[in-house]
Amino acid sequence: MRLFVALTPPPEVVGELWAAMAVLRANQPGLRWTTPEQWHLTLVFLGEVEDSARPELIERVGRVATRNPPLTLSFGAGGRFGNRVLWTRVEGETDRLRRLATSARAACRRCGLPVEDRPYRPHLTLARTRGDTEDLRTAVAQLDRFAGRPWTADRLHLVRSLLGAGPGHTARHERIISWPLGTG
Repeated sequence: MRLFVALTPPPEVVGELWAAMAVLRANQPGLRWTTPEQWHLTLVFLGEVEDSARPELIERVGRVATRNPPLTLSFGAGGRFGNRVLWTRVEGETDRLRRLATSARAACRRCGLPVEDRPYRPHLTLARTRGDTEDLRTAVAQLDRFAGRPWTADRLHLVRSLLGAGPGHTARHERIISWPLGTG
């Protein structure tokens, strides 16, 4: 199974951001927009995980959830990774979010799973380009005015990604298991 560990924003926050992006989506039709159903904050991307590794993974990530309290987060402004990915920034308790991501990565490593070793950059991916031909600077500038409402991230999720099974042959995400944060 292709898996990742993530937090998901609540529906009212998703709706607020989607509505705020309406003009941006209309002005940038060449971008491949992610759908609100796909929106999540990836803490650890695992890729393909053998079925035999899942029980230990579930146990260890569950422990991470119990040891970390809920977080207050919000979305605001925008950014880009080159001319390939448009995203919105995560604001609020980002130091605690980074620690949660670090703990989740460590738990996955202890299961013997390969985990990327690069700094965690909290963001929500909004769109991707079809190549390096799009200039995302205008889109980033339009997002600079966005300041979303605060929300509480209170559950950690292990998510399965099914490539090509979503709308328009995008990925479909299915939660395998969720844990409440801070119950330990």
